[in-house]
Amino acid sequence: MIIDAYLTYIRCELNLSASTVLCYEKAIKDWAEFASGGNPENFDPTDITVSDLRLWISSLASGGASPRTLRLKSQALRSFYRYLARRHNARSNPAAELQLAKLDKPLPAFVRQNEVTRLTEEYTPDSGSEYIVVRNRLIITLLYQTGMRVSELVGLTDAATDTFKGELKVLGKRNKERIIPFGESLKEQIENYRKIRASLPTKDPNLFLRPDGSPLTRNIIYRIVRSAMEQTGVSSTKKSPHVLRHTFATHMVDNGADLTAVQKILGHTSLATTQIYTHTSFRELRDTYMKAHPRAAGKTPADPEDEKKR
Repeated sequence: MIIDAYLTYIRCELNLSASTVLCYEKAIKDWAEFASGGNPENFDPTDITVSDLRLWISSLASGGASPRTLRLKSQALRSFYRYLARRHNARSNPAAELQLAKLDKPLPAFVRQNEVTRLTEEYTPDSGSEYIVVRNRLIITLLYQTGMRVSELVGLTDAATDTFKGELKVLGKRNKERIIPFGESLKEQIENYRKIRASLPTKDPNLFLRPDGSPLTRNIIYRIVRSAMEQTGVSSTKKSPHVLRHTFATHMVDNGADLTAVQKILGHTSLATTQIYTHTSFRELRDTYMKAHPRAAGKTPADPEDEKKR
């Protein structure tokens, strides 16, 4: 079936993530069900116009689907019909004219600079050995100083952590490798952690390990970060490793880093994704202005001479 061939294509050749493949599979099969009047075995994807596609998207919207869901369905249709045009010589691509639903872009949560010191230097796990304390602090610091994704940290190996060069080699989305630089303070923390870790009974290649020598999991990293943020009173409503990634990017931009450099360190495919951090910085700037300027909130400041007359 052509849908199965398409799914194999995006899984094996485009190397899309398992979750994306599942989402696209459901979207295309739902579309086939709709387009064939409930008989997907008779589905002919080439006998379709953009009006048919819009009708389906409209019916989903009428049924209460969110803008995010509508956008995902449209992206799946675009991908599917682009595949048909390239691999099956379809005469037209009706999905090329399909508009994507616009999404509100909430500004990412981040940790304020005056809270970072508490988080990276004062956090101490409620219980645990010296190894746990040193490891957990290093995890927090590494996430903040490099902007790594939690999946990249979980997969980080000893061999990919070069303290001599001050570089990390991480494997990002779609198995793309990139190099992240780090400074002297982080180098010292890593080397200290390695000395303490040497007593563990393991030869596992991962950098971060549990006391029994087995590698950490995403869930453990999430618990470590959430606990640290709660313990040190971080004001961010969201408390997760990704907040530290947002914090890294926001502070880099705030301190004058070139957007292209931040993009490369984060591993963003598009510069547009990185630009959201300029919006975050502007929000902070605007809040400061509104609080500090005497006329920002529409108030007229008192005249010093008038004050003297009272």
